Amino acid sequence: MKKLIHLIILSFLIIGCSSSRNAFRKSFSSENIKLIMNADSLKPMRVYKINIKKDSLLLRMKSKYVNPDPINPILKNFVKRLYATVRDSMSIGVGIAAPQVGILKNIIWVQRFDKENFPFEVYLNPKIMSYSEEKQTFKEGCLSIPNRTDVLNSRSKSITIEYDTMKGQHKSETISDFTSVIFQHEIDHLNGILYLDHLAKEIQDSKHN
Repeated sequence: MKKLIHLIILSFLIIGCSSSRNAFRKSFSSENIKLIMNADSLKPMRVYKINIKKDSLLLRMKSKYVNPDPINPILKNFVKRLYATVRDSMSIGVGIAAPQVGILKNIIWVQRFDKENFPFEVYLNPKIMSYSEEKQTFKEGCLSIPNRTDVLNSRSKSITIEYDTMKGQHKSETISDFTSVIFQHEIDHLNGILYLDHLAKEIQDSKHN
């Protein structure tokens, strides 16, 4: 009888472990998993560029919801590699979005210039809930648009966002000034939008004024 109980418990443990692995893998496609797990968390990933046709097509696609599971090893490895990419000397920036490394998931890193020591923070499933009518002017560049910067006048001065944390908490906050520009830029990436689209609209609007 004891042997039978042990076998039943063991079978439940095996099934439990197997279902957990399957749940982790369901969060990402097999192609994504291969891309994410082909190196450790310190290895930067290749940044997709608009001057490469295949990259450009992906950068124009919308990203999808990601389950904020703090124990998912694939998600954890990806988030760390995404950070390694934005901090890499070859592509150093103030923010990065998952599509920029070929993963269509709603994940961004942003440098918080509105906080002490300007920390980088990761955000899952970020959404802009409201934009201020007041605008601001800043020069923008993009890791996916090589050798170019432009001045934009159409970014909102402040925004209110909602997002998930890596611990699975759902939060909201209002962000202003240059940090809000970074959020607007990176969340645009999740919707297949580049800052050049805003620039083109500004130019078009100025012709009609």
